[in-house]
Formats: sequence, C-alpha cells, structure tokens
Amino acid sequence: MNISQEFQEEQKHYLEGFLKGSDLARALSGLPTFAGTLGLDDETLPRNGSPDADSLGSDHGGPAPAGPDAIHRLVQDRVLAEGKKLTAQEEAKRRRHPLDMWDDLEQHAAAGQFPKGNDVLSFKYHGLFYVAPAQDAYMCRLRLPGGIVTSHQFRGVARIAEQWGGGYADVTTRANLQIREIPAPKGTEILTALHELGIMPRGAGADNIRNVTASPTAGIDPQELIDTRPLARAMHHYILNHREMYGLPRKFNIAFDGGGTIGALEDTNDIGFSAVRVGEGKAVPPGIYFRMQLGGITGHKDFARDPGVLLRPDQCVTVAAAVVRVFIENGDRTDRAKARLKYVLDRWGLSRYVEETEKHLPFKLTRFPLEECEARPPVVKHGHLGFHPQRQPGLFYVGVVLPVGRMTVAQMRGLADIADRHGTGTLRLTVWQNL
Repeated sequence: MNISQEFQEEQKHYLEGFLKGSDLARALSGLPTFAGTLGLDDETLPRNGSPDADSLGSDHGGPAPAGPDAIHRLVQDRVLAEGKKLTAQEEAKRRRHPLDMWDDLEQHAAAGQFPKGNDVLSFKYHGLFYVAPAQDAYMCRLRLPGGIVTSHQFRGVARIAEQWGGGYADVTTRANLQIREIPAPKGTEILTALHELGIMPRGAGADNIRNVTASPTAGIDPQELIDTRPLARAMHHYILNHREMYGLPRKFNIAFDGGGTIGALEDTNDIGFSAVRVGEGKAVPPGIYFRMQLGGITGHKDFARDPGVLLRPDQCVTVAAAVVRVFIENGDRTDRAKARLKYVLDRWGLSRYVEETEKHLPFKLTRFPLEECEARPPVVKHGHLGFHPQRQPGLFYVGVVLPVGRMTVAQMRGLADIADRHGTGTLRLTVWQNL
C-alpha cells in the first residue's frame, strides 16, 4: 500500500521518522530498507558505507558526522524517532563529539578554569577527570595495555607527577596509573607530556573502552598457555585508531587471561577472553584457543557468562570489535543505570547477542562446549607477590606490595632503577593495585 493514502499526516510523519531511523542502520549494512517497501523515499540512505551528512539531519545538535562514528548518531536518531528521550550525556555527545574538544581543553587551561556541567564528562575522554568535591583538581588516568610500562615511561610519569601533580601516582584496579592534584592550568601540559612519552590517555574514562588488561606475568609465566601481551597491545591500538570505539552507551572493559599462575579476573569484564587447551579427537583441531565471556560487572557481583564460543587467538580482536559494535547499536541511551552490556544480554539472551555479533564478522563463530576444553591450570592466589621463577631458566619475577596502590615519585624512580639493573626495564601493574 502507499503510506500517503492510508495514514493521516501526523501518523505518516511519525512512521516515516521511525522507519528512517531503523533504515539508516539497515542501509549501512547493505540490508533492504522498510521505507522502500512501503513506498517511501529512501534515496538519501547510505549504502555499505558512511552516510551522507545531509541525510542525517541535525535535530538536537549540530551537523551529524559522516565518518566512522556516524553509527552513534544513527542510533540516537532511532531513539528519538521512537519518541524516547536521550540522557543529558547522550545529548551532550550528540551536540559535539568529546574527542573534538582539544581547543576547549587549552582554553580552560589558559583561563585556569575547570570544566562545568557536561564538559566534566567530555574532558574524561582525554583522560582528565575533574574530581571535585573530593579535590578541587584534575586527576589524569593513563592507558597502559596489559598494565606494562617501561622504566623510561615510569620515570616520565614520576617527573610529571612531581612537576604538575601531587608528587605521587596511584595504581588502579585496571592495572593502570593515575596522577592526582593537577591544577587547572596544567591539564593540557600533562596530556602533551604523556603523549611525548608514548602514553595515550584517550578514552581512559567516561563512556569508552577502559584500559585493556591481561595476565600480569604474560610471557614469563611458567604455566601459561599463551602470551597475551600481543593481544592486549593489538586491542589497545585498535581502539585508539577506530573513532567509533568511543562514545559508547556506557563504559566497557576487556581482559585477556593466558591461563598462567596469576589470573586476569576476566570474568568481571564486559568481554573476558580465557585461554584454553583443546586436546586430540575433538570437533576442532587440537591447540590453544580462547573462550569468550560476556557481561561481567564488578560492582554488581555479576560475572561474565560463557555463550559457548571458541576462538582462535587471531580472531579475538576482530570479534571483540564486533561485540562492541552490537553494543553501540543496542545499548540503552535513555537510562544510564541500565546502559551496560549486561542489560542488553539480560534483555536478549546470549544466543541472540552472538547471532547479532556474527552479522558484523566475515566468518561464522565456532560453537564448542566448554566441557570439551581442558581445565584451566590452577591460579596461585598470591602469585603476584614475592619472588617466583619465570619460564626463562634461572630468572625470577618479583611482586611488590603497594599500600593502597600508591607510590611516591621517589619510590617510582627507585623501582625503575631496579627494573633496569636487575631486569629488562619493564614494570607490570596488576588489577590488585600492586606491581
């Protein structure tokens, strides 16, 4: 039927808006549009690529993006077309992408001012957290994939904390570092200094993928099934180089566990990858694979669940990106209290989420029962503390207790010196806020 003949004008406009929001997302995937079958004009919809900015409209904000992050705007359009209200944070992201606010950061620094309102959230995209009322200051959170930092970088962070911060640094529960007590005029100076050290804080807070964690003894653990360092680095750089990975419905955590003596607490993450061994005589070739777990949230005591998928190591980053894209398209943009991945899984179930993920992949996911995998080697509860043998003969790693996860700059320099003198010049942070 022709919609203009069967519906009143008001009904027609509502339905057109609803269909256009849905069809924008379908057209991006090359799927047939509903509008075309109903006799509506769908010539402005994109086909297997970036949408035409003019076709997206600019209600509730400025010109819509036409680049890789346009999918966020399309989802917001769909929510509005359904008659729902975006959260204040989503409206702020819709008006201006937080990654495009470097000039604002510099202007605030020049004026000696901290951000206000929704700019507080936007500045977190760059790693700067205005932490009032606890402190009338910034906190800067870094990104250190796998929690690994070189002695040169460690000394550099100590120098920054001494020159522009409170003279100390904190280890976080994502095996990361934070610098506190940063005055307003020094925000961009700290970010620039970190960039020059090779440390990119971008996306360390707010609605983004947080620091990618991994087994802290990866590559040196005598019982590990696989070295997870390359995967943590690959995931880290994928995020940094894909703009659509920023501005999610809510924060997102990813972890890799290599099956060593020290776990990665991967089941508390939105995506947790756990290394497993598959023996002879199974439906897949024998070898080391990863199980994928979805939907963990530490604060809710809700652990990630296994959807029955087995992955080769080289598939993990690609699959993680596809999982995130499904979350981008279907996470709640109207209620931040229910915007984490867990709530999409609760609404859909694991099977449907896996099916939707496959639509973003060039291959089918392998379903494989967990019980067909060999049991994980045991975790040593306090294996991250004290002296322990490495897989390299004659070498040992040393785990250091950091009370409340805090180090003075003098302690940081001392630890960097020890790493150079007795090790390979690397330090590894843990999710237990030790080193």
